[in-house]
Amino acid sequence: MAYSEALAERVRDELGSVAKVEEKAMFGGIAFMVAGHMACGVNGDDVIVRLDPTLYHDALTRPNAREMDFTGRPMKGFVAVGPGNLINDDELELWVRLGVTWAKSLPPKAKAKAKAQAQVKKAAKKRAAPAKRKAATARRKAAPAKRKAAPAKAKAAPAKAMARKKAVKKAVKAVKKTRKR
Repeated sequence: MAYSEALAERVRDELGSVAKVEEKAMFGGIAFMVAGHMACGVNGDDVIVRLDPTLYHDALTRPNAREMDFTGRPMKGFVAVGPGNLINDDELELWVRLGVTWAKSLPPKAKAKAKAQAQVKKAAKKRAAPAKRKAATARRKAAPAKRKAAPAKAKAAPAKAMARKKAVKKAVKAVKKTRKR
């Protein structure tokens, strides 16, 4: 990753007393998540801070602070602070505190495990969907066979009728023979 390990370590020290902090590779650097939301991060020699949108324009007036624009389009609510302003630990503490305050103000996100499980279930459903389609296709293919079998039962009825007719003919012949005698 292309980020300053020394600066990342300083940010970790500032976040030492904050609960529910996770580190995540993001933006080609490292991001520090508080309760599932990005609070701050390190990219190159810059600290990236996500802060309250009402403080965004005021933050840009501070020395070495600029809009974060990795894609050429500024990301609202994100500020990149250059290394010149981070020599002092008090300045770094201010930026980290701004990011943590904003992240804590947001409702907590579901745990990553729950999200991963949901994605696994979704993928399993997608895998099962073709199997369900195959089963439905098999049922449809089996259904005409049942329909073909139904007329065979209808043919069985005439066979019984034929057997009855034969029995009746035999009985009639027997009666005729008895009359002849």
